Amino acid sequence: MTPRPTSSGSQPEQPADQRSTEPPAPARKKAAVKKTGAKKVPAKKTAAAAKATVKKAATEKSTVRKAAKKAAEKTAAKGAAKGAAGSAGSAGKPGKTGKAGKAAPAGKGPAGRQAVRDTTTPAPVPPVPPEMDLEIAVSPALDAADRERLLNGTHHAPHSLLGAHPVPGGVVFRAFRPYARAVSVVSGGLTVELHDDGDGFFSGLLPLREVPAYRLLVTYEGTVQETEDAYRFLPTLGELDLHLIGEGRHEELWTVLGAHPMTHQGVTGTRFTVWAPNARGVRVAGSFNFWDGTGFPMRSLGATGVWELFVPGIGEGELYKFEITRPDGSKTLRADPLARRTEVPPATSSVITSSAYEWGDAEWLERRAGVPAHRAPFSVYEVHLPSWRPGLTYRRLADQLPSYVKDLGFTHVELMPVAEHPFGGSWGYQVTGFYAPTARLGTPDDFRYLVDALHRAGIGVIMDWVPAHFPRDEWALAEFDGRPLYEHEDPLRAAHPDWGTLEFDFGRREVRNFLVANALYWCEEFHIDGLRVDAVASMLYLDYSREPGQWTPNEHGGRENLDAVAFLQEMNATLYRRVPGVVTIAEESTAWDGVTRATHHEGPSGFGGLGFGLKWNMGWMHDSLEYMSHEPVHRRYHHGEMTFSMVYAYSENYVLPISHDEVVHGKGSLVSKMPGDWWQQRANLRAYLAFMWAHPGKQLLFMGQEFAQGAEWSEVHGPDWWLLDPHYGAEADHRGVRDLVRDLNTVYGHTPALWQGDTDPSGFRWVAGDAAEDNVFAFLRYDSDGSPLLAVSHFAPVVRQDYRIGVPEDVPAWREAVNTDAGRYGGSDVTTPDPVKPEPRGWHGLPASVRLTLPPLATVWLRPA
Repeated sequence: MTPRPTSSGSQPEQPADQRSTEPPAPARKKAAVKKTGAKKVPAKKTAAAAKATVKKAATEKSTVRKAAKKAAEKTAAKGAAKGAAGSAGSAGKPGKTGKAGKAAPAGKGPAGRQAVRDTTTPAPVPPVPPEMDLEIAVSPALDAADRERLLNGTHHAPHSLLGAHPVPGGVVFRAFRPYARAVSVVSGGLTVELHDDGDGFFSGLLPLREVPAYRLLVTYEGTVQETEDAYRFLPTLGELDLHLIGEGRHEELWTVLGAHPMTHQGVTGTRFTVWAPNARGVRVAGSFNFWDGTGFPMRSLGATGVWELFVPGIGEGELYKFEITRPDGSKTLRADPLARRTEVPPATSSVITSSAYEWGDAEWLERRAGVPAHRAPFSVYEVHLPSWRPGLTYRRLADQLPSYVKDLGFTHVELMPVAEHPFGGSWGYQVTGFYAPTARLGTPDDFRYLVDALHRAGIGVIMDWVPAHFPRDEWALAEFDGRPLYEHEDPLRAAHPDWGTLEFDFGRREVRNFLVANALYWCEEFHIDGLRVDAVASMLYLDYSREPGQWTPNEHGGRENLDAVAFLQEMNATLYRRVPGVVTIAEESTAWDGVTRATHHEGPSGFGGLGFGLKWNMGWMHDSLEYMSHEPVHRRYHHGEMTFSMVYAYSENYVLPISHDEVVHGKGSLVSKMPGDWWQQRANLRAYLAFMWAHPGKQLLFMGQEFAQGAEWSEVHGPDWWLLDPHYGAEADHRGVRDLVRDLNTVYGHTPALWQGDTDPSGFRWVAGDAAEDNVFAFLRYDSDGSPLLAVSHFAPVVRQDYRIGVPEDVPAWREAVNTDAGRYGGSDVTTPDPVKPEPRGWHGLPASVRLTLPPLATVWLRPA
């Protein structure tokens, strides 16, 4: 069993029953009376007092004595109790102040009674055991200081006072039940009414040798409830858990913090635990106690800063928050940082939950561990779940999204953040519930159902994850326990200059633990296949978006955030160690060295790698879109914007992202970035997509761009699906782009040359990288066996006949695999259906060449015939 932890509260005075010690025999009785204020009873008279209960009751007119005698007679008759339920006269009635030691005479009215109700046949009163002859009873009532701290929510150890505790003279029972009319202890066949001490406190002393199994009978106005006593339970966390939490190394933090339905000491209920080291006290408030946490104080578990309470009889579906007393005495009501379910926003309460989901994706999980992501086909469809098909829940999405993505041939979906967030317009990038899938679309198990459905369709699931910052909402993480806790204590380090949010304190071990465990949580509990980490650049640099004087250099005088570096390394190392086949992806927009290098490999900068599996290639995205935005006649002057990416293509493991960021906030949709008339815009888009799919690196395309949506994306109404309505006049043009995306993915998946060597320079060769006057780019891709694919992009609106391209001499013939100008895609249908044979004429530094007809504004892929 876990021992009761050492007190660590702000007022460490001991309760009355703990201050009653056992001094040496000569001074024993005197010390007991002095310290507890209990009645002084000579030892030689103790047994006689017990035998004379009936006579004394007649003299003092004490109902308590009569009831106690009956209880004792019943106990003797049944033989159910080990000790006598005898006189409780040594416990005096406390005065109005609630202090111990001010005992009032018995028989002053109903308030002074401990009523014992029984209907069994009386039996002889058993004698008082000899070993109890010298025990001096203590007052059961709390002293004024403890009462005040419990009433004010500032007590760190309520379990040491409330519940049942052995003391000299028996067992003291105390209950704190605000608004109750009466509280009784029920044990076996006995019901003993406790004394009403005022302010919701009830107490009583029973001459028992040990604490019995018992329940509480609580009488409220109009109702009576029999319940377990929350303060009779041992702590639910073991020493190892507390040690790991204190060290910031609990990799399964979600299993020990938060609200967990469980069975504890044979009783069902919910364990509440929260980290709040600066709090003077913490209480649980929720739908189960009418949002009044007064009677539900939590205990502090030593020096860890963790507060805990097991509440019997409540379970899934109940709402709750933590009422925290700040260091200054003020109070704040906070959602659970580790809540695994929340109310639907704008409501902010946490919800008790547990999972009963049975997964069906074992085959997928086994298969994904076989090949690293950077050496496998990896084309990603980015989705904002609430707006993909507005109104669909997780389970209804599971009926439509997997089949749609599978039909288009994408290997993965990337979900924009699904962790709970208060403002839908943030698209999930300002998170308050880091451990809870958004309740807008269903329950956590509903989300598991969606992930499972995608896996069973053969589609991996990447999730956007936001460990860089969090919003300032007063019910969430900001100054959680009254002082900076999750955020940095330095205001300049805490405030994010761009988004009005707060940055995490990556140097605090408990905060790192919170985030590292969160990454594991999504991958282990929801079978997420990878995390795309948002805003990595803002984490890495102390001067990110800050002017001189607004930031302080690190210990080496540099601008690198060493704490953030250590956190990202720990997160990646832990995730790859524990989750086979997982991939992490960094959205990092600078030239930081070693984003996808292993954490134990030191680079030229002196840092180990960050340990990511892939990195978004923001440079390629900006450069290529800039090139495509120019009229074809001007593209010759920007030719290097399409070739420069190959200078650094193998410095990291890259993803080529056309994400949501490029189609919002006035940037227009992807097709609207293209110059020219209606036809030319779509021709440019088709050529660009095929160039992107052939370029080294993985691909990512945001929803709606696969069918050339003309409008910017809006989270309110989502993609313009009506463009694919057969009754719409231009439907064929939009459907043609979508058909091209399907064919690109199909050919890509079956052509290892397009993905096997994404991180190997030997897998790529320029054929024509300098044909600026012609707006032509040609290159070869190779698989591990040397089998090639030839990609030729022509970004001019003319047809070029007999255009000579150099090729290897060992390929007898080439056949078109993809031509974006095909009529079925909406092109002009300038294609080459027959195989093309090379000529033994060297060209572009290669021993052979082919003559091709280059379609206007098109990309052509050719494979060995």
